[in-house]
Amino acid sequence: AAILFILVHRFTINEKIEHQDIKKLVLAAFFGVTLNQLMFFKGLSITTPVNAALIMTTTPILVLVLSAIILGEKITWVKVLGILLGAIGAIMLIGGTNFSFQSDTIWGDLCILVNALSYGTYLILAKPLMKKYQALTIVRWTFTFGFIMIVPFGLQEFISIPVDNITSDVLLAMAFIILFTTFLAYLLNAWALKIVNPSVVGFYIYIQPVL
Repeated sequence: AAILFILVHRFTINEKIEHQDIKKLVLAAFFGVTLNQLMFFKGLSITTPVNAALIMTTTPILVLVLSAIILGEKITWVKVLGILLGAIGAIMLIGGTNFSFQSDTIWGDLCILVNALSYGTYLILAKPLMKKYQALTIVRWTFTFGFIMIVPFGLQEFISIPVDNITSDVLLAMAFIILFTTFLAYLLNAWALKIVNPSVVGFYIYIQPVL
């Protein structure tokens, strides 16, 4: 996905980043790509999908609180009510009472919570950068820096992939994940941040249970 972002950016915009913004992009990459993805996949492997989906409903709440603290975004009763209604609806769709927070899933549950918090932090960090740069520029550099930071954690597992077991179905699934749920998802997410507040972007996570 990082390679795809780099190539598309190179042949379309090729916008340069000012030196003082590099640290901000590294932070955005850490929270939006590295910590976000590592915690999600690790958490999902040691907790239940229902628990993970339920915990992810906290993301809009975390984004709203962080937006108020860091960006000074106003918390209104309409926003609070909207988020509460969205959370209740999402929880009902996820399975109502078909979840259980127990000692054997606690570390996985905490990883998913860190994932939700890190994604919310990414939205907050990326918003000011959107005022200066194109959306494609932001995601290009967040994925570039994110890739560099994630290599030490994923290199060993990548090397040990059983290449002979990679069928055409697996390749198609990987291509779908890279192109649609990563490349387009992050690009559209970044483009949306140029127009609306982070709390609005975070709220749309409640569509996931419906899908």
